[in-house]
Amino acid sequence: MTQSRARVLFVDDEISFLETLVKRMTKRGVNVHGVGSGQAALDYMASHAVDVVVLDVRMPGMDGLEVLKHIKDKWPLAEVILLTGHACVSSAMDFMALGAFDYMMKPVELQRLIFKIEDAYDKVMLKQKKQKQGGREPKPHPYAQP
Repeated sequence: MTQSRARVLFVDDEISFLETLVKRMTKRGVNVHGVGSGQAALDYMASHAVDVVVLDVRMPGMDGLEVLKHIKDKWPLAEVILLTGHACVSSAMDFMALGAFDYMMKPVELQRLIFKIEDAYDKVMLKQKKQKQGGREPKPHPYAQP
């Protein structure tokens, strides 16, 4: 993978997992930072630009659902990918309804996660472009074929 343009924040209370993931992503050119709690994630995002958040669902204190709600409220352009070791279809649907980009199971294949991060980043870029255009879709060229 070439150098990723996305600014990625990993949030997981399993510090050894977090450190390993950050190290492996950094080696692959991903611009990544890791924090160990939901509150630390919100604090980091308050002072750093983040495009994509990879968020653990089950954490002590502020869980993934609460963190997702805060992120979508304060930073609506950021995309959130949820990671969990506990499969639950209803939880996945709840997270997606709240604006999560995707939901992935641990252990996650690294290359699959990188592709998912790039897809989320592409969505961020589209939302930013649309916002710069005042929320309007670009007008088609008058001679463009339908």
